[in-house]
Amino acid sequence: MPKQAIKRILDALIVAASLMSHHVPLFRFWLRNGQSIGPSALRRLWVSACGTDDVTVTREAREAAFGPETHTYSLCGSPKTANLPNIEGRLRRMLADMALSATIIHTHLS
Repeated sequence: MPKQAIKRILDALIVAASLMSHHVPLFRFWLRNGQSIGPSALRRLWVSACGTDDVTVTREAREAAFGPETHTYSLCGSPKTANLPNIEGRLRRMLADMALSATIIHTHLS
């Protein structure tokens, strides 16, 4: 492959990387009573609540002082995400519709 073609590809990758949004945790939540949600369902939930697929999610296991292992769920997106109260309301309704009881906190204040 010619050097110029490689340079164009690398330049395009650098531009694409600079255009990618940097995600920050916007919300964290915990489910009660041994409830859980898998990574795929968690991502679908967050995409639907945000109205965009430019999001990331994490699901971290943690030991509980008493009882079974629990998870901390982080919902991440652009730090410029608007209408967080509306997104939180949709998130709460959707979790309730799934019969999941959650404690939700904001982790990013704009």
